[in-house]
Amino acid sequence: MGRQWSLEESVVVDAAPEVVYRLVANLRDMGRWSPECRGVWVPRPPVRDGSRFVGFNRRGPFVWCTTGRVSAARVGEEFTFDVGVFGLPIARWGYRFAAEGTGTRVTETWQDLRTGRGARLAELLGTVFAGTNPARRIAVNRQGMRTTLARIAAAATAASA
Repeated sequence: MGRQWSLEESVVVDAAPEVVYRLVANLRDMGRWSPECRGVWVPRPPVRDGSRFVGFNRRGPFVWCTTGRVSAARVGEEFTFDVGVFGLPIARWGYRFAAEGTGTRVTETWQDLRTGRGARLAELLGTVFAGTNPARRIAVNRQGMRTTLARIAAAATAASA
């Protein structure tokens, strides 16, 4: 089997799309949801299309920072951002929100952007700083996305109660 370049996980949350969106789009809280992200610094809140930020990450003994830029911020519909390191593109993360029954289907997406010029260096940096080579990244992300969605779902349900 070849390398997998994207991934998608979803969960149905007992809350309105706007409620779930507000939780996800508050990037400073991303450390509450993600098992790798420890925090996010947003120099000019509130977050909107084009906003830049810095992510602080940790997995086991590995610690690294990323820079990011929000590419889509549509309340109750979509929140997407790209992350990179040292000017090299790494990944696109996204969240889609769709009403389903009395709740919301939240879909988290990941796309590997380590292609083209600089891809090998970006892969090497990921292995050295994050401790995850491209072959393992999909499994690490799948587990992380499931944890993230479960945490978001619990917080959204509590916020709606």
